[in-house]
Amino acid sequence: MIKITSKHLEVTPSIKEKVEAKFEKLARHDVQLINPHVIITQEKQIFKIEASVGIPNGELFAHAKSENLYAAIKAMGQKLEKQLNRTQDKPTAQRNQKLEHVEEVDSENYEEEFDEEYAA
Repeated sequence: MIKITSKHLEVTPSIKEKVEAKFEKLARHDVQLINPHVIITQEKQIFKIEASVGIPNGELFAHAKSENLYAAIKAMGQKLEKQLNRTQDKPTAQRNQKLEHVEEVDSENYEEEFDEEYAA
């Protein structure tokens, strides 16, 4: 259940649908979303949207603003998805693995083995 709070703005069903669609997209990553909360504010002609979501190994937070509310919702969703991808793929990244030492190959033995292996 997504908690949507608004300041100086009424949350219409279409706004609620857009926000829920962004969180459904996050839920496709097979990660439990803990207590998602969205705050929508309107200051003069600019809409600001903040979202915070707990996940098992941390928390995601995104903040976006735009003159168009739906553009701000889209930007917020993209930021959350980028953060989620970063936290999901970080353990599997191979950036910190050391390179294995490659043994030198004796060229004479290698040629003989190659000839034996690939003789037609």
